[in-house]
Amino acid sequence: MGKFTYEASIKVDFEDRALAHLQLVIGSKLRRGESFFFSWRDDASIGNGRTTVWMHPQCALVYKFYGGRQPRLNPAWIEALAITANSPSGLYLVPEPAMPQTHPDHEESLVG
Repeated sequence: MGKFTYEASIKVDFEDRALAHLQLVIGSKLRRGESFFFSWRDDASIGNGRTTVWMHPQCALVYKFYGGRQPRLNPAWIEALAITANSPSGLYLVPEPAMPQTHPDHEESLVG
């Protein structure tokens, strides 16, 4: 379980795999100077509510991963998260779509 920290005061746990995908989408938007909302459902231990923060290029963010390996990124999930981030309601975690299948010949050409 990884931890996302916003402005040193808001801390929330996300699975490492989800956090890696969120980091990529958030980083891409902030690098372009784009601001947006980011929302998530709170854990039952703090009331089962919802939290929304305003993401902007000057905000302080920390991504703490507890696993030692970088997870394999799913381009379909990145795209799905980017679509939410570009919507009026902002970024929120959506279920991971199936990983696109690569053709074995295509993988060999990338390696060789």
